[in-house]
Amino acid sequence: MIEVKNITKKYGDFTAVDNISFEVKDGEIVGLLGPNGAGKSTTMNMITGFIEMTEGEIKVNGYDISKKTKKAKKQIGYMPEGVPSYHELTAKEFIKYMAELKAVDRKVRKEEVNKVIEETGLGEVQNKLIKNLSRGYKQRVSMAGALVGNPDVLILDEPTVGLDPKQILEIRNLIKELGKKHTVILSSHILSEVSQICERVIIINKGKLVAIDTPENLEEKSQNKNVLYVTVEDKNGKMESIKEKIENIKELKLVKDNEDGTKQYKIISDVENDLRKALFDILPKEEITIFELKKEEVSLEDAFMKLIEDEKENNKQNTEEVEDKINEKNVKTNSTVKTKKKENTDKKQKNKETKKENSNKKQNQGQVKEKKGEEK
Repeated sequence: MIEVKNITKKYGDFTAVDNISFEVKDGEIVGLLGPNGAGKSTTMNMITGFIEMTEGEIKVNGYDISKKTKKAKKQIGYMPEGVPSYHELTAKEFIKYMAELKAVDRKVRKEEVNKVIEETGLGEVQNKLIKNLSRGYKQRVSMAGALVGNPDVLILDEPTVGLDPKQILEIRNLIKELGKKHTVILSSHILSEVSQICERVIIINKGKLVAIDTPENLEEKSQNKNVLYVTVEDKNGKMESIKEKIENIKELKLVKDNEDGTKQYKIISDVENDLRKALFDILPKEEITIFELKKEEVSLEDAFMKLIEDEKENNKQNTEEVEDKINEKNVKTNSTVKTKKKENTDKKQKNKETKKENSNKKQNQGQVKEKKGEEK
């Protein structure tokens, strides 16, 4: 089990990861999703102990990565992005070397290396130099290096990046098999891949946690309308008036005229209104023949984009609110300053008038004394 609590990573004034928390249960395959620069690799590097966090706590099978680093690292097999390996070694030599680095017991080391070679499908190329292998096989070698020593947790950073479709399918199937025996965290920006492999998805954007859920739930939550595509034969041209017959239709739009004389329409309703029953009931009564009716599926890509856009909008609103408060404070401050300035000006003016009055009084008193003196 992996426990991540309030982790933050700062580089000077820049915050790469901002107060993220999540858990990964034993035996789960979890996808870490986010656009480039979201903080995925930084998060993985902190979980593996490769870089230190600025704040927070990470435990791997109960071992704190900061306090019991060796024991925590022993639980993890890490495949970094970019397939780092020694090209002058053969695939088997590299896996042996990784087994030595991980201090796999000498008595079982040979058996462990052979088992990993078999699991990752490297039998045919185990004695070839890594530099002469295809990109797909290099990925397998890197994965074998992570897998040797039988760690409970596998962390795979962009495991299918740069592969062709056939190689992606092979690595995807391999990860599914590994997920039967290990807890797996993988990062990717290929959303279709994550939806097919992972049981849960963690979405990060600009270092912040955006969502944690199953791919299915994320897809469902992002759906804000029902969209149906219906292909019909409409000899009497009644389809355009169907909106009057079915009150919950918000929009009915012709998509295309087909060569066989049929037409495809797009029908939109609120998310809570499924119009398929109503269409099957009413269209035949209007002498409209249904050739095809299908519901538009919401993909993980749609859910991802909606969450990222919502996050941007929230950040924009928060920024505007902060700016409004600052402006309001500045207005109040300026008003206070102006009031104080006016008070000071009025005070100075009053002091001047008082001094003038006092001066006049003294002058008058002097004149009175002079007159009294003359009279005497």
